[in-house]
Amino acid sequence: MQTYMIALYIRLSLEDSKYDSLSIENQKLILNEFALSMPEAANAEIQEFIDNGFSGTNFERPSVQELIELVRENKVDCIIVKDFSRFGRNSLEVGYFIERVFPLFHTRFISVSDSFDSNNFKGDTGGMDVAFKYLISEYYSRDMSIKTKSAKYAKMERGEYQSKICPYGYRKSADGRMEPDEESAAVVRLIFELAAKGTTAAQITKELRSRSVPTPGEYKAAKGNHTHNISRTGGIWSSSTVLRILDDERYTGTYIIGKRSVIEVGGNKSRLKDRDKWYIIPDHHPALVSSEVFEQAKQGIRRYSIPNKKQHDYLLKGRIICGCCDHSLSRVMQKTPYYHCRHSDADSSMCCHGMKIGIAELEQLIFWVLQKLVEVSGESGQGAQNITSASGSLPEYETQITAMQDEKIKLYESFLSGEIDIAEYRAQKEVLDVSLTKAKSAHAVVTAQAKQAQEQRTEQIQRQAIIQEIANADGLTSALADMLIEKVYVFPDKRIEIVYKIKDIFDTVV
Repeated sequence: MQTYMIALYIRLSLEDSKYDSLSIENQKLILNEFALSMPEAANAEIQEFIDNGFSGTNFERPSVQELIELVRENKVDCIIVKDFSRFGRNSLEVGYFIERVFPLFHTRFISVSDSFDSNNFKGDTGGMDVAFKYLISEYYSRDMSIKTKSAKYAKMERGEYQSKICPYGYRKSADGRMEPDEESAAVVRLIFELAAKGTTAAQITKELRSRSVPTPGEYKAAKGNHTHNISRTGGIWSSSTVLRILDDERYTGTYIIGKRSVIEVGGNKSRLKDRDKWYIIPDHHPALVSSEVFEQAKQGIRRYSIPNKKQHDYLLKGRIICGCCDHSLSRVMQKTPYYHCRHSDADSSMCCHGMKIGIAELEQLIFWVLQKLVEVSGESGQGAQNITSASGSLPEYETQITAMQDEKIKLYESFLSGEIDIAEYRAQKEVLDVSLTKAKSAHAVVTAQAKQAQEQRTEQIQRQAIIQEIANADGLTSALADMLIEKVYVFPDKRIEIVYKIKDIFDTVV
């Protein structure tokens, strides 16, 4: 029998951290004391779910998502929070969970400070008192957001506010302002000088590689900042990094902030604002390059760019990976289109330097692999398993459970009417409970077996459909590629490794 599970949910936002009464420790103390006072706590499992530093205006919080997933798995019997705002500040979303989701999974919800227990409010969330508390909580959250934004924007206008992260070439001074980091600033100046002379971004990456200049991520890692994944860089700059530097006006001493705005309060999605709504502060910090050099570099890069370049969708887009350096291969459109490892262009010593494979050749090779796998699988799946479902026993157990539950009701009515005494009632009830538990356990086992059998049948049908589609196709199609292929690793000897989306269908190396 499953142990009674009590979940203590605790949330603390950055703004709430100013108040000791809302601290993680105080919430833990209140919730644990309340949980231990419950009769169910004697044999219960008590777990804590903590979201520290997360806003309550949305449910994009790791611990609350984990808790909700456990509820959906019928593993949580009771949730306890200090107050409604700890669970969430959006009345519609919180009300949805309390009124619709939790009752569906028989999960009890308790808010200690609000004296709310869902067992006492069947079908609603506690009436007007609770509704007003929700409204106050929502307005508080929105008011704090507006006030915080207003203060931040005022600082932006005065040039006092700046990001905690400095662009490559700068560092924070003792007073928190941006100042040149001479070692990396010299690299930034070199990039602009080369671009101003008409050097392309690809040629600049080769020059930086020849001088053994570490990439920005490697440079930060050497200084103790390990926020960037540098496992695949190998000291090779990417053209996109060079272009981002050449497009950054901050290197002229002009600070730009407020380029994006959050779409909704509490959300993480943002959109780019029009330039006239940005905060642009000239002479904000020491410049690394002059405005003239900045414009020359921009013009030099523009000469090699294609205006209004169309983005084309194609078979296997974003799925062709270099087997040596683990970077995506670039698609080169010439008379005979091919895939090419652009990352290794800057280093001729790399094993994938100059590696290319024709697009048509690769697609034919992949399709040939799929055809061979169809042959190996047994003539279009003729050897499929014969799966027997256990669902036939379900109605029998359901009938037994219903009958025993009815019998328990009749037994209780007999006790209330005085036909039997308390001792006889308890004795007969205990016998019924044992039988009911066995029937429910057997029902659960049969249900799980039926579900597994259904999943196996579904997988078998899916496998047959895929095999049949491969057998009927004349070549690799978008439908097959989207359905089957996660990645294709290509090696210099034109060997390929295919990673399949459906792991248990194919797993091979050619």
